Amino acid sequence: SPAGMVLSVLVILLLSMLYEAIKMGKALLLRRALLALPHSLSQESLVEPEERDPSSSQGRWFGYHVGQTLFHMVQVVLGYLVMLAVMSYNAWIFLGAILGSTLGYFL
Repeated sequence: SPAGMVLSVLVILLLSMLYEAIKMGKALLLRRALLALPHSLSQESLVEPEERDPSSSQGRWFGYHVGQTLFHMVQVVLGYLVMLAVMSYNAWIFLGAILGSTLGYFL
């Protein structure tokens, strides 16, 4: 039905926008993780984790890394969902995915 097709295109458009937003969020987390890395990654600091302060920069780096991992998992799932929708070979759904990706990158 026409209403179902419009709803499908809108859902794909929103999923594509969300995909782009997660991609930008992942880049932001990467920047923060790189800033939280300790200046010296000597062997002693890697071998003796018990002397670390939990609020140290290495602890923050690990938190950012876990966040990046979760964002990556969601990004992969959304990417495959959008790909499967595009593989339906429907021109309107394809245009919704392209428009959603464009709007998501723009915003």
